[in-house]
Amino acid sequence: MALGGATPERQEPRRYSGRITAFVVLSCVAAGMAGVIFGYDIGVSGGVSSMDAFLQRFFPEVYRRMKGGGERVSNYCRFDSQLLTAFTSSLYVAGLVSTFFASSVTARCGRRPSMIVAGVAIIAGAAIGGSAVHISMLILGRVLLGVGLGFGNQAVPLYLSEMAPPLRRGAFSNGFQLCVGLGSLAAQLVNFGTEKIKGGWGWRVSLAVAAVPAVFLAVGAVFLPETPNSLVQQGKDRDEVRDLLRKIRGGGTDSKWVEDEVDDMVAAARSSSSKVTAWRGLKMMVSKRRYRPQLVMAVMIPFFQQVTGINAIAFYAPVLLRTVGMGESAALLAVVAKQTVGVGATLASMFAVDRFGRRTLFLAGGSQMLVSQVLIGGIMASQLGDDGEVSKACAVALITLIGVYQAGFGWSWGPLGWLVPSEIFPLEVRSAGQSIAVAVNFLLTTAVAQSFLAMLCHMKAGIFFFFAAWLVTMTVFVYLFLPETKGLPIEHVERLWAHHWFWKRFVARE
Repeated sequence: MALGGATPERQEPRRYSGRITAFVVLSCVAAGMAGVIFGYDIGVSGGVSSMDAFLQRFFPEVYRRMKGGGERVSNYCRFDSQLLTAFTSSLYVAGLVSTFFASSVTARCGRRPSMIVAGVAIIAGAAIGGSAVHISMLILGRVLLGVGLGFGNQAVPLYLSEMAPPLRRGAFSNGFQLCVGLGSLAAQLVNFGTEKIKGGWGWRVSLAVAAVPAVFLAVGAVFLPETPNSLVQQGKDRDEVRDLLRKIRGGGTDSKWVEDEVDDMVAAARSSSSKVTAWRGLKMMVSKRRYRPQLVMAVMIPFFQQVTGINAIAFYAPVLLRTVGMGESAALLAVVAKQTVGVGATLASMFAVDRFGRRTLFLAGGSQMLVSQVLIGGIMASQLGDDGEVSKACAVALITLIGVYQAGFGWSWGPLGWLVPSEIFPLEVRSAGQSIAVAVNFLLTTAVAQSFLAMLCHMKAGIFFFFAAWLVTMTVFVYLFLPETKGLPIEHVERLWAHHWFWKRFVARE
């Protein structure tokens, strides 16, 4: 029996047909704007916080240390400021709190209303942040952005998983991470351009541009269809669900396949209380043993996604590159190149995930990131002291290794960290489970954002070995405990746990 796999005697579930229709593609593209916003807000904060004019206005102490004024400060400690990290992490604290409220909206009203709320909140946050005149106004804008991301990240991965054809669910769901990568790339390009604006107000443009994809999300969500799974969960008429599903899967789809898929959705809804609220769903997941595998994955997958160290690099790559002696423009340009590599890797994962499976990409990508982190830490430990700069060759090597690391994340833990939690929950606790996954993601993102600059100051190059140790741990975890879900209809994924070498002891009938 293979670790992480299933026993040979497992009965294969029926598989549905269905084409990739223009209808479902356009619907998923519109929903994917939430990913663009998420990526943009991750990327823009790091670039903005390395701009001289922004630091001089809101964080003068950091600006003074960066320019070498006053007392001698280590290279690793120039940007160490709890107020500066609060600017970054306030968004994720707000997202952490709001995702639980979003869970109730998503379960009771559907996925679309949560996306509309997300778009409106982000538009407001971008407007306030771009016009900020003092630090409290700046952070208020970030909090509103966080509320929008809490709702968007709760609803959109579910929307993509439920709308996608089962045999292409991995590709469609990985589209969320592709959108995150495109958003982050857009942020780097905007930062690179606005840094050159005369008068020192370019950071305002960078912060305000987040409203652009938010408008597309809010307006698009008004016209999007609800997912068939959500309609069943809300108790809608079977004919309405069947008609929508036929439209999603394509008019030429065999009616038997459509009926089979509707049957599985209805059976999943009837197997539990149809009145399960989001909060009751959370209680069920914690208290009932049969949900233990999904609960563990909902916590550990997003936890591990964050302790890869990716957000430390995403938030602070410009700061990190300036730490090793690069100029402001050169650091921003290098981050643009890094993010382009990440987008390309995520695009590759969309074609690979449904062919090679989730486990293969997790294991290969984790190994690639591990090697990169160790080499980055080794170069910085041997070449960068508390004073001075690294050589040009070492700077090029660091940029290259960051790109290799970004590629590994882009086709493994980046997209799969969103895909796997969105596809493993039974319908009755799906919204609640997604809330747990998003909340853990935001909690760890907050912790990393709030602590990274202090950790960099105190641990110096050792911080990269710290993240490397976590990469070893998560790769072993996936190998031992995560079953393969590729190609399975979403309502059949829960059957895997009963045949897994470890989890089967928890999912026996209660």
